[in-house]
Amino acid sequence: MKSVIVFAGTIEGRMLSEYLCGRQVPAVACVATEYGETLLKESAYLKVHTGRMDREQIKKFILEKGAALVVDATHPYAAVVSRNVSLACEDAGTEYIRLIRKSGNRNWESGQVVEVSTVEEAAAYLKETEGNILVTTGSKELARYTVIPDYETRVFARVLSTGEVALACEKLGFRGKNLICMQGPFSEELNTAMLRQFDCRYLVTKETGKAGGFEEKIRAARKAGAKVVLVGRPPEQEGYSYEEVIQILEKQLGERKGEDIFSLETRCGAETGKELSASEQRETDREKDSRGGWIVKERTVTLVGVGMGTARGMTVEATEAVREADLLIGAERMLRAAGIQNKSFYQEYDAQRIADYIKAHPEYTSIAVLLSGDIGFYSGAKKLYEALNGLGCEIRSLCGISSVVYFCGKLRIPWEDVCLKSAHGRKANLIGAVKTHEKTFTILSGADSVGKLCRELQEYGLSGVKVHVGERLGYEEEKITSGSPGELEDGTYDGLCVALIEHPAYFGGIETCVDDEAFLRGKAPMTKSEIRSLSVAKLRLTRDAVVYDVGAGTGSVSVEMALMAVDGEVYAIERKEEACSLIEKNKQHFGTPNIQVIPGLAPGAMEGLPAPTHAFIGGSAGNLREIMECLLRKNPKIRMVINTVTLETIGEVTECLKTLPVLEEEILSVSIAKAKGLGQYHLMMGQNPIYIVTCRGGSL
Repeated sequence: MKSVIVFAGTIEGRMLSEYLCGRQVPAVACVATEYGETLLKESAYLKVHTGRMDREQIKKFILEKGAALVVDATHPYAAVVSRNVSLACEDAGTEYIRLIRKSGNRNWESGQVVEVSTVEEAAAYLKETEGNILVTTGSKELARYTVIPDYETRVFARVLSTGEVALACEKLGFRGKNLICMQGPFSEELNTAMLRQFDCRYLVTKETGKAGGFEEKIRAARKAGAKVVLVGRPPEQEGYSYEEVIQILEKQLGERKGEDIFSLETRCGAETGKELSASEQRETDREKDSRGGWIVKERTVTLVGVGMGTARGMTVEATEAVREADLLIGAERMLRAAGIQNKSFYQEYDAQRIADYIKAHPEYTSIAVLLSGDIGFYSGAKKLYEALNGLGCEIRSLCGISSVVYFCGKLRIPWEDVCLKSAHGRKANLIGAVKTHEKTFTILSGADSVGKLCRELQEYGLSGVKVHVGERLGYEEEKITSGSPGELEDGTYDGLCVALIEHPAYFGGIETCVDDEAFLRGKAPMTKSEIRSLSVAKLRLTRDAVVYDVGAGTGSVSVEMALMAVDGEVYAIERKEEACSLIEKNKQHFGTPNIQVIPGLAPGAMEGLPAPTHAFIGGSAGNLREIMECLLRKNPKIRMVINTVTLETIGEVTECLKTLPVLEEEILSVSIAKAKGLGQYHLMMGQNPIYIVTCRGGSL
C-alpha cells in the first residue's frame, strides 16, 4: 500500500490524518478550503491537498497517488461530495471506507426542538416568528435566511473566521455584531453566553453529532430558554465510527507490516526517485522535524490537573493539552469540566483500569488523563505513575490550581504555613492537626462531613476554633460559610466541599513525657512518666506508625504514642472493662482520636487488626510468647519494646529473644527516684526498677 487518502472535512478526518502520520503511514489529507489546510501540518508522512474535486478529478487523484485505501471523513451534510468520493473509488478499483460521525443525543424536552428537512424550511418557519435568531449552519447557506423580515438585525450568524467568508457574509447584509466569526466546536457555556448576550429566542443548527458540539447546543438552548430549529441530516450511507476505522487500519497495518507501506521511496514522497540510505533518511527526518513537521508521534499520556472543576479554572497549558489530545480519560466531573464535545473519552478514575484501557487501544496516540485540582495534592497521579510504567508511553505532568490555593485566596489567608489534610475517602486525624497548627486545611467527603467535623471539634475541646467551609469551589453556585463549630454544626452542605480551621491558641511544640497527674487514673495500673517517655522513645515511632499497646491499662502509653504518631493509629488492647473505660476518657481528654480501644485478651484480641509497624507490651497476662509470635506473623520486621517489673517475666523475655526470629537491641534496667519534700529537706523516694527490652523482627 503506497498511501492512504483521507477526505478530511471534519474533526475526525483531521484526527485520522494525524494518527496515520504518527504511525508512519504515508497519508494525503484532502480539504476543500485554504482554511482547512491551516488546520493540518505537513510532514514527511502527511501531505495536504487543497481544493474541491468532482468525481472524475477524485478518480484521477487516487490513481496518481497510487492509493490502496480511501477514507471518506467528509461532513455528514456533504452528501454530494461523499457520493462522488464513493463512486470515484469504485471507478479506480480502490478500497473505500466511510467514517460516520456519531449522532447526538436526541432526548430533548417536548416543545424544545422544531425539526425541519432543509435550511429553506428553517427560514420559512422563522419568517413567522418574532425575536432574535442565532444561526450556526454555516456561511454557504446564509443567503436563504435573507427572506426573514429584518434579518439584518434579527439574525446573528456564526461562521468560520476567514476573510473570504466574512466578505461574502457582509455582501449579504450580515455585519457588525450580527456577524460572529469563530472556529468551533463550542462549549455549552459559550453557546449559552452567546444566546443570552444577543437575547436570542431561536437557535438554528444541524445535527452535527457529538464531535460537532450538537449536544452542547441543545443544553445551552435549554439554559437560555431558546427554541432549537433543527435541520435534519440527509440519509446516511453505511459506515464506521472513528474508533472502528482505527481498528480496521490497525488490522491492515499488522497484516502488511514489512511491505511497501514503510518503503523509503514513499517516505521521501518519491520526489527525486532516489532511495535514501537509513542514515540519509534519519537526517532528512531531523531536518523536517526542525521545520515543525513531526515524523514519529510517540504515544504520550499527559496527567492534567483541571483545577476546581470548570473550564475557567484550567491553566492555558492544561486547555491546550486537552485540545490536542485524541482521547480524554477521567471521572465524569473532570470530563464535563474539560469539555468532551469533539473528543473520544473514557469515563474512569481507577489507575489500573485506565492503564489497561490505554494498552488495549493503540489507536490513541495523545491521551490526557484529567485529575481534579492539582496532580500533586491528594491526587490519583501517584498510582497512575505506577500503573502506566512499562506501557512504553511518554508520561507528562501538568499542574493545576489546587483547592487549598484557591480557597485560601478567596479567604485572603496565606497558605504557606497551613497544615494540609484530606478526609476524602481516607482516615485523617484532623483533631491532632488542629491542636498543633494555627491553620489546618482539609478536603471533606460527603454532605454530612461538615457536621461530623464540627461535632468532633467540640467533643475534643476545640469549640473555640473558627471554621471556614467552601462548597462547589469554582462553580457558579460557589458558597463560603464561616463560623464556630457550634454555629455550623447543623447546616446543610454540598458533598463537594473543603474546610479551613483556624486555631490561634494551638500548641506547636512536641508533647511528650506527660505528667502522671494529667491522666485519669482509677484503679488501673499506669506506666510512670519517665519510663513511659523512655519506652516510647525506644520505639522510634514515625508520624504514620500503626502501633499496638498490649495491656494498655489507663492508656497513658497509648496517649503518648498517639501524640507522636499523629498521622498513624494506636490500638489499645486491654482485657479489663474498667481500664477500657479509662482509656476512652483519656483519649478524649488529650484529644487523640487516633486511638482505638480494643477490649479483650491478647493475642486473641489482635487477630483482626491491621498489621502493626510497632508494638509496646506493658502487660502480657502470661501470654508473652504467643503475643510476640502473633506480632511477628503480622509483620516479620516489627519493632517492639517490652516493659517488665518481675524477674520471672524478664526470664521469659530473654528466652523469647533466644528462640524467636528477633534481633535483640538492648535490655535496660531503669531505676527512678523522685525527691519528696520533708520540711526543709528533700528525700529521694525510689520507684520499682523497670526492665525495658528493645528488639525487632528479623534474623542474624
